[in-house]
Amino acid sequence: MQAKDPLSIIFSALADPTRRDILARLRRHPLTVSELAEHYAMSRAGVSQHVTVLERADLVRRSRRGQWMECALSPAALNPASQWIEQQRAEWNGRLDRLEQHLSKSTRSDDEKAQKGAEK
Repeated sequence: MQAKDPLSIIFSALADPTRRDILARLRRHPLTVSELAEHYAMSRAGVSQHVTVLERADLVRRSRRGQWMECALSPAALNPASQWIEQQRAEWNGRLDRLEQHLSKSTRSDDEKAQKGAEK
């Protein structure tokens, strides 16, 4: 069963190391599938399938340049994933800050009890 929501599609596309490497290569400049295929121990068709997955996630766009189909990065498509990650980071940082405050209060309370016990 394939995911339907955009965020799941993006993360699914990013889950594969070859696709992440393709994105890294496209950061420099657009490339054809043939140019991309030179870097992998797989067929041109295999690389094309990876590019298709990236296209479905809107991370890559193909366009015609003369007789060649060129692949280019669509970095704005990463925004939903980036926003989700930042929301998770903020939530977890808040939780960890509250835990640290709680533990700090507990430690101070234990220290105060120990000090009172030593005074007796």
